Amino acid sequence: MAVPLVAVAGEAAAATNSFRGVNWADARDNYVNGWVIPSGLTASDSYSTVYTKADGVIGGFQSLLGANTVRLPINPQSVNSAWWASYKAAFDSALAHGMKVIVSYWEADTAKDGYVDDPAAWNTMWDKVTSDFAGNGNVYFEPMNEPFGYSLSAWVSLCSAWLSRHANIPRGRVLISGTGYNDNVTGVGAASALSGTLLSLHFYGFWASDTTRAAWTTNLSNRLGSYSSRTVIDEAGSPMTTGLNYTGAANQDGNVFTSYFAATTDLTRARQMGIVYWPGLRSGDTYSITRQSGSGLAVNNASGVAQLRWGWGL
Repeated sequence: MAVPLVAVAGEAAAATNSFRGVNWADARDNYVNGWVIPSGLTASDSYSTVYTKADGVIGGFQSLLGANTVRLPINPQSVNSAWWASYKAAFDSALAHGMKVIVSYWEADTAKDGYVDDPAAWNTMWDKVTSDFAGNGNVYFEPMNEPFGYSLSAWVSLCSAWLSRHANIPRGRVLISGTGYNDNVTGVGAASALSGTLLSLHFYGFWASDTTRAAWTTNLSNRLGSYSSRTVIDEAGSPMTTGLNYTGAANQDGNVFTSYFAATTDLTRARQMGIVYWPGLRSGDTYSITRQSGSGLAVNNASGVAQLRWGWGL
């Protein structure tokens, strides 16, 4: 009996719920062979134009949702080019609003094999990004999104090398993706070489066909193991433009997506875990919890927002 009791006590001590976030994503998805350009921005935008547009988006995330974190994509083409001088304004706007920023690398859609496309360019990219933001404690670094090409040992090795190269970054500001599609953190959580880092998990309702909160809770708990206290779920989302009602127990069991989202948010609230919704804004995505409206945003599903805020502990 002692082992499970200790595990439960460890879960109760979780404290990543300071991350109440959303992803701001490229309409093409963040897997692009070229510049990543989050919805609402254009490749011709100057720094000042990006900043102004970002103010409207970030302000909407804060006022409409209660978010305090935004996750933004990068790739070498975006950072090792002229676009970075403009794109940085999105980061600067978020930071000026007092937001946390999670910056994560996506591979190109022409590869999409779960490996870093070009290690040399990847290192150059991260050298630049860490140089620009190492001094700001609200910026968090995720070396790679969904590293499904790597075995656990190879992924730990790559992350260990990243941590050594960027040893000036406190480990508590690094999110190490779970193996596969960020879908399990038990392996990276147990790796002593990655001690002190945060962990990132992805979890989606289309991964199973369960229609009860209990089944989804078991599914998610198995992916977390005993590492809830270090884990931020930095992608989780559900259809927000199809009329689903996410609030109220009577509406939750019986449907894959409502039961999934209820279980996910119930668990993050109970374990005091951070959750970063996918996506806060992405044009054309039925999961997008907001849409552009004038210079700001509008909510796509009020019940979805209420359930997300519940998961945030609000």
